[in-house]
Amino acid sequence: MTTTKKKPMQNITINIPKIYDDNIQKLIKNKIVPNRSAAIRIAIREFLHIEYENLKLLGYFN
Repeated sequence: MTTTKKKPMQNITINIPKIYDDNIQKLIKNKIVPNRSAAIRIAIREFLHIEYENLKLLGYFN
């Protein structure tokens, strides 16, 4: 049986506006994301991907 090793997670504390959390809770209720942590990880991953693409467009990577 093949096992995959999970990447280590870093525990952080953040403060977000209530409206953000209200909308995250709606995503959870509608089963779009499983929990708050997953929603925030997805948002950060997408943000970093977009910023990486922007840096490529600006010529930071050859």
